Order: sequence, then C-alpha cells, then structure tokens
Amino acid sequence: MEEVKNILLCGVGGQGTILASKILANALVDAGFDVKMSEIHGMSQRGGSVFTQVRYGKKVYSPIIGQGSADILVSFEAMEALRYVSNLAKDGHIVVNDYRIQTATTASGKEGYPENIMETLKKKANTYVLDAAAIATKVGTAKSMNVVLLGALAKLMKLEDLNWDAAIAACVKPQFIDINREAFKAGMNAVS
Repeated sequence: MEEVKNILLCGVGGQGTILASKILANALVDAGFDVKMSEIHGMSQRGGSVFTQVRYGKKVYSPIIGQGSADILVSFEAMEALRYVSNLAKDGHIVVNDYRIQTATTASGKEGYPENIMETLKKKANTYVLDAAAIATKVGTAKSMNVVLLGALAKLMKLEDLNWDAAIAACVKPQFIDINREAFKAGMNAVS
C-alpha cells in the first residue's frame, strides 16, 4: 500500500473511542504498517467530545488528518457524526452508531437534540447506520459497542485479515477479551 489511509473516530467520553483506536493501531502496526495516532479528549471525563485520528500506510509523516481528508468517519454517537462530518473526504464513508447521549444543554432543554441526523449524514456520504448497543448486548454487554463499530470499520476498510484477536488481547483486560472478540465479529457481520 503506497497511499496513506485516514480514519477518524469520534464519540463522547466513556464510550471507548480511544480504546477502539488503540486496538486499531495495534493491529495495523502488527501487520507492518507505519501508523500515527492522535487523540483529543479534553472534557471527555465529563461526557464531552472525544476524537482520534489514525493514519496508516507504508510511510506516514504526520498523525493529523487534513480537513476533508478522512477516508472513513466512525461515530460512536449520532450527534458527534454531525460535528465531524466536514473532516470526511468527498468519497469517504461514515459508520455511525444509532445512539444518542444528551448533552448538558439538550438535557436541560436549552437546546434540542438535532433531528434527522441519519438523513443529513446520508446526503453527505455513503453511510452505514448500526445499532451497536443492541448488537453488543446480544453478545453479552452494551459496553462492547465500541468494538462492534471497530469490526464494522475493519470490514469496510478491507482489514478483516489483520490479527484482531491479538490486538484485542493486547489492549483489553483479560476477563473482557472473549466478549470483545465476539463483539468485533458481530460488527463485521453487521456490514454487508
């Protein structure tokens, strides 16, 4: 692979965005790619926005994805997809979790949660909508929805053959390895 691929993952603090990015980077490095990762998680512990950028290829010089250059946007929460969709390349793809987390302003009634998010996203890019929480719950725990989305990403980016079992084992606590492996497979199977 000569070209550099750009992946932007976004969500809300506590959803496992950074963990999913670490598993992804681990699998890519293990496969021999040069990988750069950048993470922003300012107020994430208070439910704020979190995003990571993962770039991989034969040689990557910067961890930062240029505006309008992401090949794929993976959003763990619906409104976060709207926040970061401008980072997507013209021919990019979106994987979005059909999941809502109220912000302080929407929960207080000061602002409304945006309507028609999925329709808006579908007008901007090829969009795959998953109910990752339901898929993760079927394999054992809704907490693994981040790895469900990672499985969908792997399928769409044609990265199924990487050693995901080893990457998951390297990044999660031993008692959660098996359930996360199942969640990853379920995410791959959710994308046709």
